[in-house]
Amino acid sequence: MKSALETVNPTRVKMTVEVPYDELKPSLDAAYKTIGQQIQVPGFRRGKVPSRIIDQRVGRGAVLQEAVNEALPLFYGQAVDENKVRPLGQPEVDVTEVPAEEGQELKFTAEVDVRPDIAMPDYSGITVEVDAVQAAEDDVDQRITELRQRFGTLKGVDRPAQDGDFVSLDLSATIEGEEVDSVKGVSYEVGTNNMLEGIDEALVGMSAGETKEFQAPLAGGDREGQVADCVVTVQSVKERELPELDDDFAQLASEFDTLDELRADVVKQVEQVKRFEQGVQARDKVLEQLLDATDVPIPEGIVEAEVHSHLEGENRLEDEEHRAEVDESTRKALRAQLLLDAIQSSSSTSSCRPSSTAWIRTSSPSPSTSRARSPRWSPRSPVARRWPTSSSRHPSSTRTAR
Repeated sequence: MKSALETVNPTRVKMTVEVPYDELKPSLDAAYKTIGQQIQVPGFRRGKVPSRIIDQRVGRGAVLQEAVNEALPLFYGQAVDENKVRPLGQPEVDVTEVPAEEGQELKFTAEVDVRPDIAMPDYSGITVEVDAVQAAEDDVDQRITELRQRFGTLKGVDRPAQDGDFVSLDLSATIEGEEVDSVKGVSYEVGTNNMLEGIDEALVGMSAGETKEFQAPLAGGDREGQVADCVVTVQSVKERELPELDDDFAQLASEFDTLDELRADVVKQVEQVKRFEQGVQARDKVLEQLLDATDVPIPEGIVEAEVHSHLEGENRLEDEEHRAEVDESTRKALRAQLLLDAIQSSSSTSSCRPSSTAWIRTSSPSPSTSRARSPRWSPRSPVARRWPTSSSRHPSSTRTAR
């Protein structure tokens, strides 16, 4: 097999591959065997049909298609290794010649997005300023309050509901007089904003036994986003009583005997969180400086695929404003990932220790840059856009024995 590499642009290459008949012959033999097991010819046992009979029955084209589909991934992979290509996505394969007769070659081209060569910036002297690791009293108090809430108890009250109360409610939603959803006896914390839009505003001020109507877009289901007429009925109102902040609470909520010991441990937890946030802040600032100082070419095909996949998953392919937002964020994330990968690769082959960049890579955003899937070929395949035009290279038939 021979292959040649052409650089289309900094993030895309084109490989031209020529495969001698002898190297394709094992795949042709396998194709005859496969098709021979799938067809029934009078006078021959299944799997024992001669090659010339298969050519007459299903056409040489079907055999070639089977053989090339089997062989393409192998020859494409060999070309990638031979030319030291680092593919990022699915190749576009164009079969230009097929061996219609013995001795002729299989020829194809493959275009694929690749990782660009990036000139590494001098990042050894980069410095950034980050927030100090300090456990503020408000952060400590908030953690202890959350712990108290976990051990709180609910007590019924005879008053209108307010933020922080727990209500038992019935809820129904209708659109044009048709009920689309309903629930009964659901417990909900007022003010959490994690049910229907507008329900928290409706619940504030309602007492047990009261009913109120409001409108809200549905958050899920077949009619997600459609505005529904909603009716909510409060069955009961309860408030959360928090345990006293004393040594008894410390023993109930932790392994400590005193409140002072519990608070000291909470301080350590807050400091640990702050230290992690400090590392994230440093990573982001260093990465920002690196991106400003480095030219990172972007594979347009990868960006387009990522944007399309994202919008398709959200069913917003026609939303041009959102498309622009996703495109921008995808480009930024891809630039960051390509740069970090290049730094990591450079670090592993230089005197710089890999650990100097490993912490920057942690949790860094990245779109999927998957390896290329195996290419397939057929007269109608999107990765094989045209058949060879020369009549001497054209198979006699394109029918497939299946």
